[in-house]
Amino acid sequence: MDWRNKNILITGGTGSFGKKFVEVILRDYHPKRLIVYSRDELKQHEMRMSGFDHPNLRYFIGDVRDLPRLRRAFNGVDIVVHAAALKQVPACEYNPMEAVKTNILGSSNVVDAALDAGVEKVLALSTDKAVNPVNLYGATKLAAEKLMVQSNAYAGGTNTRYSCVRYGNVVGSRGSVVPLFIKQRQSGEVTLTDDRMTRFWISLDQGVQFVIRCIEEMHGGEVFVPKIPSMKMVDLARVVAPEAKIRIIGIRPGEKLHEVLISEDEARTTVELADMFIVQPAAALWFGHHWSDIGKPLPDGFHYASDNNTEWLTVEEIREIIAPFEATLDKESL
Repeated sequence: MDWRNKNILITGGTGSFGKKFVEVILRDYHPKRLIVYSRDELKQHEMRMSGFDHPNLRYFIGDVRDLPRLRRAFNGVDIVVHAAALKQVPACEYNPMEAVKTNILGSSNVVDAALDAGVEKVLALSTDKAVNPVNLYGATKLAAEKLMVQSNAYAGGTNTRYSCVRYGNVVGSRGSVVPLFIKQRQSGEVTLTDDRMTRFWISLDQGVQFVIRCIEEMHGGEVFVPKIPSMKMVDLARVVAPEAKIRIIGIRPGEKLHEVLISEDEARTTVELADMFIVQPAAALWFGHHWSDIGKPLPDGFHYASDNNTEWLTVEEIREIIAPFEATLDKESL
């Protein structure tokens, strides 16, 4: 794909992922135009003032809940990365209809606007919490995934295609537990919900590179899942705060002991490649199934969970991963 001729728009472009995506795309791929679409003018201003100011970069104020604004913003756009979402689990539980409006209805608006504007490719960001969801956030992201995949049925006679990427916790992103542990260690005590808990982990840069690759390779209807390592949360707490006491406070409502990236039921339509899994559409769509010729099927009973992973981060690797965030947070606290 020649990115230099592409007009790209990213919803939720002022978030952690959005800023890293903008940085990498402008630096390495030189698109014709890159649009940051988000609803917070202050975050856009702060982003511009922090160095995100480029001749090919545009800032659009808008909400994914606003279909007419999306239609206007998508005019002339070739590729949409849909990263806008309400993602804080407690906030979604307390404000359920707001989560539905943004994560489900907002995704539906992105689908409609992209089809109306003739966008070539739409790639939506999902989460491990969408698999066998136990909280509202996960349920809304599952619905958003289904919307994206099944909307290829509407797009069958056009050039518009929809796919998703699904991965685990992003190290150091907004709401990540890493900044919380760094803050808590000053008191000499960090809180952990359960000392058996495990999570998938991916860096922002890895997430961005994976999204870019999936845009280049997608045919429509796939859910792309990278092979990423797991981490024991108790190891993370000990690395961040080695001198602090760990207090177990119990699993919160809507929280899982272990996360799942591919369920046993999904595994039947999933193929494995060297560095990722591809969940092919279960329904008889016109595209998205050719991966069976490239990858290998998964065995019966397979599921990809953070506690049955074959790849685990060591304490040394955890320390190396969080070092940049510790340095940044320490500098901000001065």
